[in-house]
Amino acid sequence: MLLSLEPRGQQSRLMLWCSPLLAAVLTLACGALLFVALGHGPLITLHTLLIAPISDLYGVSELLVKALPILLCALGLAVAYQARIWNIGAEGQLLMGALAGSALAVHIIDMQSRWALVAILAVGTLGGAAWAGLTAWLRTRFNANEILTSIMLNYIALNLLLYCVHGPLKDPAGFNFPESAMFGDASRLPLLMDDGRVHAGVYFALLALVAVWVLLQRSFLGFQIKVLGLDKRAAGFVGFREKPLVWLALLVSGALAGLAGVSEVTGPIGQLVPQVSPGYGYAAITVAFLGRLNPIGIVFSSLLMALLYLGGESAQMSLNLPQAITQLFQGMMLFFLLACDVLILYRPRLHKRWARRAAGATVVGAA
Repeated sequence: MLLSLEPRGQQSRLMLWCSPLLAAVLTLACGALLFVALGHGPLITLHTLLIAPISDLYGVSELLVKALPILLCALGLAVAYQARIWNIGAEGQLLMGALAGSALAVHIIDMQSRWALVAILAVGTLGGAAWAGLTAWLRTRFNANEILTSIMLNYIALNLLLYCVHGPLKDPAGFNFPESAMFGDASRLPLLMDDGRVHAGVYFALLALVAVWVLLQRSFLGFQIKVLGLDKRAAGFVGFREKPLVWLALLVSGALAGLAGVSEVTGPIGQLVPQVSPGYGYAAITVAFLGRLNPIGIVFSSLLMALLYLGGESAQMSLNLPQAITQLFQGMMLFFLLACDVLILYRPRLHKRWARRAAGATVVGAA
């Protein structure tokens, strides 16, 4: 073989942070080649995908609207992934948060109550945490693999939501559309600007960012979570109890995903609809790894992912590209990130035989 991978002995801190940048560059390069194959100019298409959506203030506000649920889900996933608890269920936890909050908004809460919004947000957050709690219970009680259980619970959550918008929560005056009634003003998050849809959920994201950073970087609980992720046996030797930490990580992850879901229905949407999430919970997995499980890095990667969602919609309308272009870019980014991450622990090495041949060819050419 021309090249081989040689263990480094320890992680390369340079590649640890350069890997996401290299993955982004490779994604853009492959995307440009794809656009050429589809008969579109790569520069014009990339401009439509990445620059045109945020060329004005309204576009920036839409970017924040898209980034908020992704950021909240990714911050929660970062807590779980630091402990090597592979929660793939943020999508289902987001949907259950939206469903629980909507059920309260439609049927129980007086729409003019000053505490309506607080109660709806609290119930939605608890709904996401409870859904993640099922995964934690199956993991700690039956040692069930959390990857399988959490991803299967996503489909159960989606079908529960579809049942509710076609049945108990369906708006009787909605002309038979599968959607709930519009929430009252007291149950809606206030807007932060007149010419955009940015809402008070921005404050939730900022609070979650600070809380997760403090938890992971400045608290003893965060230290226990990291030790559990690095070496489960070592954590047990020093008295760190695995089961409570699994519960904590999954409940925090589910609560933030539930908050993202209920913020969507009380914010830009204003009602429960089947399309409450175009896949924010799945996109948050890529965002968490792209941000290196660091809260600050996750902020930037969530903005990038939100830009892909906006750009995909723009390219679909103006260039007639397929709707799946966003998912394609997400898949390529995750693929290249995983590929580039190999260079963190391994360095490419040119075989000596090939190196001698290359050197000989150079000498002959010079002569």
